[in-house]
Amino acid sequence: MVTRRRLGLLLCALLLPAFAACTEDPAATAQAWHGGTLTIGTGPTNGVFNQIGGGYADIVNRHLEGYEALAPPTNGAGENLLRLASDDVQVAFTFADTAADAAAGRGSFEGKPVKFKALARIFNGYTHLVVRANSGITSIKQLKGKRVATGPQNSGTELVALRLLGAAGLDVKRDITQVSASLSQMANLMRAGDLDAMFYAAGLPTVGVQALFAQSPGMFTLLPTEELFLTMGKAYPDIYAPGKIPKAMYGLSADVTVVAVPNLIVVREDMPADLAFRLTQLIFDYQSELAAVHPEGDNISRDIAALVSPLQLHSGAGRFYGVS
Repeated sequence: MVTRRRLGLLLCALLLPAFAACTEDPAATAQAWHGGTLTIGTGPTNGVFNQIGGGYADIVNRHLEGYEALAPPTNGAGENLLRLASDDVQVAFTFADTAADAAAGRGSFEGKPVKFKALARIFNGYTHLVVRANSGITSIKQLKGKRVATGPQNSGTELVALRLLGAAGLDVKRDITQVSASLSQMANLMRAGDLDAMFYAAGLPTVGVQALFAQSPGMFTLLPTEELFLTMGKAYPDIYAPGKIPKAMYGLSADVTVVAVPNLIVVREDMPADLAFRLTQLIFDYQSELAAVHPEGDNISRDIAALVSPLQLHSGAGRFYGVS
């Protein structure tokens, strides 16, 4: 015989799913693109992209209802776009030069162009070229015959490093011993004397470079690369910019002029316009939170954020900036 209590429990079990469905917000459920999970491609754990990307994910998690953002470390600009193409990430931090190649199907993206659109141009990545202070190396051209680390594979650092070496007249396969490694690995190799030089392109300051200089005062210095700016500009128009690394940034004796590359936040082309609008809006509504994570967050400017040439803005980002 079924008791009244058992009947009540049975009715609860039968009716609970329907009740839960009635209490959910169907509009929020229907509008959550990609199941409500956004993975952000950032960069190495001690790099600026990873720090700013983590802060951006926190902002999304607190202020974009219906979405959860993840910000795992990656090898950076190039890998992020490869992962964007495979839908492993939906939002990516990248460099303008890497993005231009990916969109056009050039270089490491030969024959496999990536479809994506930009949300914003953010801050610049500055080319750090580290050598020993007593090495006698005063120009990038003097890296011939040296052991040179060009950053992680498929990174924005690798691309700009290879282009700078080429602009200096050096054949990467013949004239140097190329080493591919993460920032922390490169720093360790420099300390051990197993590298003569290392490249790293990122915002200022870069924690890994800062630690290298702080832990070995007077042992390392940065080489200028601005001498190659005109050559780079002719070979790759409208991509690179001149930049300056202030001497106080790493305890140097003088400012260092370098080649810089604009950094971008990009998203999959199929992202809904309303979501792209909100993701763009969050960058500026909570910019102070990004600045609290890393000083480069304060250098994001709405005045130039829409200047993402040679890429295209996502229509949702364009609506935020008031451009078509």
